Amino acid sequence: MRLMKLEQPLTRLRDQIDRLFEQPHFGAGDLFGGWTPAVDVLENKERFTVKAELPGYKLEDIDVSLQEDNLILSGERRSDEEHKEGEFCRSERHYGKFHRSIPLPSTVDAGGIEAKYRDGILTVTLPKTEKARGKQIEVLAG
Repeated sequence: MRLMKLEQPLTRLRDQIDRLFEQPHFGAGDLFGGWTPAVDVLENKERFTVKAELPGYKLEDIDVSLQEDNLILSGERRSDEEHKEGEFCRSERHYGKFHRSIPLPSTVDAGGIEAKYRDGILTVTLPKTEKARGKQIEVLAG
């Protein structure tokens, strides 16, 4: 029974490590101090919606692009304070560049993509192509 208790956390850890290496944005920067924003990707019949947490970023410091079938989010946050009074005792806020690549299905209509930034959340709306939406066929009594 003790082996079973140890096996479950190890299985979860192995799954988490596997997922980490499957992510397309994984690289050496992630291991050694890099930062990537947390994202949610939602899908419904009409569109995909990507929401990324970018607290404290200025609109002009955020870039959104589509490269092949990947949504690319990148940007940079610079410290706007000079610290002449002393050294940091603790610094947990991230400054510097980030880059996040999110794979998309080829069913996205690139011409209709919209991006909005409000209250630290970047929302990118990616409409699906007409073909990807499918067509509902009415069944008639016969």
